[in-house]
Amino acid sequence: MATRIRLQRHGKKNQPFYHIVVADGRAPRDGRYIERLGTYNPLTNPAQVNLDFDRALYWVETGAAPSDTARNILKHEGVYLMKHLRGGVAKGAFSENEAQRRFDAWKQDRESKMNNIKREDADNARNELKKRLEAETKVKEAMAAKVAEKRAAEAEAAAAAQREAEEAAAAAAEAAAAEIQAEATEATETPAE
Repeated sequence: MATRIRLQRHGKKNQPFYHIVVADGRAPRDGRYIERLGTYNPLTNPAQVNLDFDRALYWVETGAAPSDTARNILKHEGVYLMKHLRGGVAKGAFSENEAQRRFDAWKQDRESKMNNIKREDADNARNELKKRLEAETKVKEAMAAKVAEKRAAEAEAAAAAQREAEEAAAAAAEAAAAEIQAEATEATETPAE
């Protein structure tokens, strides 16, 4: 029986979520499996992998052949590095402690790279939000300037109309005063005749 380490698809349409399983090579993709080793979610950035490291290492050392994607995931998680280091220990190239020290150094380096990626993504998102906020502020300021200009024009027109009304009222008052004065002078002249 040829065992394979491969992905078993779950999730919705256009939202894949995979189980990493050890299965018989003849079994269908989403069919029976021997053991589930973990999960893989490609939709997050960086992709999220939960893996039972010891069992994955056991199956790789036992001879289970991984699919291409499963091999990449196992390499990324360090399973193949640990297999390589254990081979060096078995050959006597270095001790078990040295192998563990090398693996821990590799793991710390990988975690720092992942943290840098996450930090860069957060910074990019923050900068994008800042740019959008600045653009929105500029649009709001432009709209506020237009509204203020329109209100100033309306206020100017209202003030001009009020001045004209006051001038018209003053002219009417002068005309009425002149008419009253004319009537008064006319009335004073008429009785003398």
